[in-house]
Amino acid sequence: MFNFPKHVTMVSALILTIGVGLQSALAGEDIADLGLGQVATPEIIAGWDIDIRPDGMGLPAGQGSVSEGDEVYQERCAQCHGEFGYGGGSRYPELVGGEDTLTTLDPRKTIGSYWPFASTLFDYIKRAMPFGEAQTLSDDEVYALTAFLLNLNDIVDDDAVMNSETLPRVVMPNVDGFIDDPRPDVIKEACMSNCIDKVEIVSYARKVGVTPDNDN
Repeated sequence: MFNFPKHVTMVSALILTIGVGLQSALAGEDIADLGLGQVATPEIIAGWDIDIRPDGMGLPAGQGSVSEGDEVYQERCAQCHGEFGYGGGSRYPELVGGEDTLTTLDPRKTIGSYWPFASTLFDYIKRAMPFGEAQTLSDDEVYALTAFLLNLNDIVDDDAVMNSETLPRVVMPNVDGFIDDPRPDVIKEACMSNCIDKVEIVSYARKVGVTPDNDN
């Protein structure tokens, strides 16, 4: 049994009381009458429900080509990431290169060297880019940028067109570079022989000195 400090127990009880009281109030009264938030309409939910899964589920209608993406990139992206995607200094990461560096002491995690799924590229651009102007790009522009960046990394041809059918079929160079989720709530077969007894750090990508090397 866990023994929590008295003040923690009191705070938890207070939060539970408030939650139960609010639930009871909402059961008999419209939320708008209480002045709390607003009703989540289908339009509002649609604005948040924009995630794209590794298999492409969630990709919207539309399409974009490499050449179209080149134009959008130079106008909306190049000022930060560089004309050819090689980065704009320490603040803006490179998007191209890094092949065969993940096993070295200086791994470069770019779209081409690290990302396991092409759909993740669409997802990230759609929700977070351009920096400071997130979600201002149309779906066609995002498809075009995705095609262009995949082409810069020599993953798709110059005439490639990305859409909800072609994008999930793109195989990324590092698709096999990830392992299954090791958390205990993930169903998997237990190791019965030749299991790892101890994990030892043998090298660092960059040692910053914030984690102790021993129990002291």
